[in-house]
Amino acid sequence: MKKSITKTWLFYGSMVVLFCLFTYILFEKAKKFDRYSISEPVQAAQHVDGTSMFKTSIMHNITEPLAMLLLQIISILFVSRVFGWLFKKIGQPTVIGEILAGIVLGPSLLGYFYPNVYGFLFNPASLNNLYILSQVGLILFMFVIGMELNLGELRQKIQETYVISHASILIPYFLGMLLAYFVFNEFAAGKTNFISFALFIGISMSITAFPVLARIVQEKGLTRSHLGTISIASAAFNDITAWCVLAAVIAIARTGSFVSSVFNIGLAILYVLFMMLLVKPFLKKIATIYKSTEVVNKGIVAFLFLLLIISAYFTQLIGIHALFGAFLAGVVMPPMHDFRKIIIEKVEDVSVTFLLPLFFVYTGLHTEIGLLNTPHLWAICGLLILIAIFGKFAGGAFSAKILGENWRDSLSIGILMNTRGLMELIVLNIGYEMGILPPVIFVMLVIMAIFTTFMTTPLLSLVNFIFPEKNIEEEYIKQQAQGVFKALIALGNPENGKNLLHVAHDVLDGFKNTLAVTVLHITPGTDTNPIYGEDFSTESFRSIKEEAERREIPIETEYKVTDIIEQCVVQTTNQNNFDFLLVGCGVSMSVDPLLKSSSLFGKTWLNKGLNALWQHRSIFYPGALIKDKTRYFVEQSNCSVGIFVNRGFSHITSTIVILHDTADEFLLRYARRLIRNNPHASVTVLDVNRLLSTDESMQKAYENIKTQFPNHIKVLKSHKIGSVQLTRYSFMLISYPTWNIYSQSGFNELVRIPSTLIINKKMSRFHIGNRNRLIEKNPYEIEEKHL
Repeated sequence: MKKSITKTWLFYGSMVVLFCLFTYILFEKAKKFDRYSISEPVQAAQHVDGTSMFKTSIMHNITEPLAMLLLQIISILFVSRVFGWLFKKIGQPTVIGEILAGIVLGPSLLGYFYPNVYGFLFNPASLNNLYILSQVGLILFMFVIGMELNLGELRQKIQETYVISHASILIPYFLGMLLAYFVFNEFAAGKTNFISFALFIGISMSITAFPVLARIVQEKGLTRSHLGTISIASAAFNDITAWCVLAAVIAIARTGSFVSSVFNIGLAILYVLFMMLLVKPFLKKIATIYKSTEVVNKGIVAFLFLLLIISAYFTQLIGIHALFGAFLAGVVMPPMHDFRKIIIEKVEDVSVTFLLPLFFVYTGLHTEIGLLNTPHLWAICGLLILIAIFGKFAGGAFSAKILGENWRDSLSIGILMNTRGLMELIVLNIGYEMGILPPVIFVMLVIMAIFTTFMTTPLLSLVNFIFPEKNIEEEYIKQQAQGVFKALIALGNPENGKNLLHVAHDVLDGFKNTLAVTVLHITPGTDTNPIYGEDFSTESFRSIKEEAERREIPIETEYKVTDIIEQCVVQTTNQNNFDFLLVGCGVSMSVDPLLKSSSLFGKTWLNKGLNALWQHRSIFYPGALIKDKTRYFVEQSNCSVGIFVNRGFSHITSTIVILHDTADEFLLRYARRLIRNNPHASVTVLDVNRLLSTDESMQKAYENIKTQFPNHIKVLKSHKIGSVQLTRYSFMLISYPTWNIYSQSGFNELVRIPSTLIINKKMSRFHIGNRNRLIEKNPYEIEEKHL
């Protein structure tokens, strides 16, 4: 082996030496060509300072078109992600943050406060490349939007949703045209004709952003609800109708009259028929062959992209807009769910995360809020926003109420249909580029789009507060009377589902109450495409459902999508008044590499230094984030919380229970349930502070278990946790306060714990409010129910 390595390096060294030697000989021989060289520029350059040449070269490289485009993209993506993240944190759609990021980088803020930076970064001469890229992003995005619409499902819901969607177009459309009548002379006279101006104001008032609405519904957990179904279907019909109307409006605006646009509209109708009757059946046959990721090769993807570009080009050619052709290409994609999902996966990430932010910033470059420089203009802007909100709200909410919906759902539909978002910006940019929307009106409409989208989530919460879906307190008291113990399993990693259900059954199932288990799984990220929701839900619950069937445990499942996972778990726990929240935890709570490393060194000063670093580990160690999340569950939930630490868990046999304080008495009741539910389980009690001999209540609880299960429980003679070999046991029960005492003191034995359930005991708010009455009924039953 050593000889082979020596031979390899000897060969490499010889090759380098020969290369240098032959290169030298070549250049020596080439000196005869020097008389043909032009030496003046070289001699002139000798008088130029080397540093100046370097600076000149760098500035030249920076101002090159490609370098400027890359710098613009870097700035846009960075600011967009920051603003998107901030708006996620306050429960708003990412798109609002990205739109505002565009305004921040535009003349309204960056151009106002730092005009030199703005002038360098977004020089008008360099914006053409940015515009073209943003339009490509829009074409891809509209293709995805078209694929998200399932025409087959819409046909099944056509009766009610068709009326709601069209009412939420007609009413705001007319109100928009009416407003255009009063503002035309002041803002648009002499720049465009009234028909084009009025039609564009009308269409801008009647747009609903289907993708944003779908993600809000998904995040709220309403996808499978009656409200979610109606809202998404109505928004889908609204999108289809609005884009067809927009195509006609563009044709009319470009030709100048209804009569002149007949030819363009006729061609558009023929093209739609061609796509639906010929192209769509052909693509359906292709999809039956290419319906899995294994066979969807680059050839079929290239074909679909070619179809998309041809469709966009043709609609641009006949005078409608390329975006309509891209949208139609998505609509005619085969209805097969798997096929659409595969294609969306290949298109969406690039279009949404990379190219769309370029469009937002390009829009922001036209949005100069400083144009609204008088109270009169701001008053008109406010009036425009009110008319936009009222028109959509009246069309959606009142039509839903007339069709038989309750007030809660009707108001929610009206609010959701007001979501305009990105789709509104697309329409506004088309009008702006065609010269139909003057800059001042364009700015007002952009502000309206942001405001109406931003208000959706808070207003939905307000409606839910005013019209609660059910009386939770009455339902809870009813369930308590029936002896139901409600446990929520917050499922992070689906692979851990079986283990969490196993623990819930063995530890929580009581003698005098029935265990009702609900499993909650949350997919992080409101950017998740709604078309994936059903797949994610099915896959997430598959393992735990199989385990529930095997053990004959009835469970309910709940699937949500949100960016604020911890708050969503706590909100679900408290709103539905669960008695117990069970969450999984990463091994970082028990196996900390920093604590492990500190035990490797004998020097006291080094251990102290590492322990000090451990106290500030959130800066260096990602595992601290897991601990912060579990602390949030414990502090904010109105019920007891169990944190399960999986250390190669398979089943519960030998269990150790740590008693450190008199408040840990409740652990004995969990131990009794464990023994009763699992005939193979045995419990060993580690009485750290000799509580079983000094505390009467603790002693009574232990004797109660000893009487019922004499061969399944015992007390360790040792009273020191450090002297116990914890790895001998398969399971450990410990209270959350005791865990904190040991973990904060840097107790190294925690790195060798078995699978552990850390429990924080807390009675829910309704427990507290009804405790006295229930105790009078049966003191032992309330103890058994509420632990």
